[in-house]
Amino acid sequence: MTGEEIKNLFSSCGALLEGHFRLTSGKHSGRYIQCARVLQYPEYAEKLCRVLVERFQNEKIQVVVGPAMGGIVLAYELARLLKARALFMEREEGSMLLRRGFNIEPGERVLIAEDVITTGGSVMEVLNKVRDYGGKVVGVAVLVDRSRGKANLGVRKEALLNINIHAFSPDKCILCKQGVPLVKPGSRKI
Repeated sequence: MTGEEIKNLFSSCGALLEGHFRLTSGKHSGRYIQCARVLQYPEYAEKLCRVLVERFQNEKIQVVVGPAMGGIVLAYELARLLKARALFMEREEGSMLLRRGFNIEPGERVLIAEDVITTGGSVMEVLNKVRDYGGKVVGVAVLVDRSRGKANLGVRKEALLNINIHAFSPDKCILCKQGVPLVKPGSRKI
């Protein structure tokens, strides 16, 4: 799939939203990407993940880990295509952890999956935890990178879309100043 085909797929699924949004990072934005609207269709999830799998096919990946919630479906589909295990980390008392009996064996080759990166904070939490468990992070597969190239994760990062969507600190948000109602669409508290 080309970048234009991927962008059209997101648009056709209603995944590109307009409004006033509070991002996981705490910043505000007039646009939001709701990848779940695309990933709700298994055939689209498979198509998108096949493109990412091609980019990591020679890495001998054993485990794919995604942060809850946005990375769960993506991690599962990537792992299915790579014939690897699919795990997810979830927040407990403010920290990302493997729960539910999941584990990463020392030396296992791990791919991290995420739907959208803005600052890279959630991915860095998962990446550091994978290393704490002894896993070897071979890269990050992401559907949408909206960091404008600023999210340096210290490992290989492959994104299907790089979208330049401006985000504001709350004190400099023009939408707040205009009185546009603020919406928190993400899953950080889950």
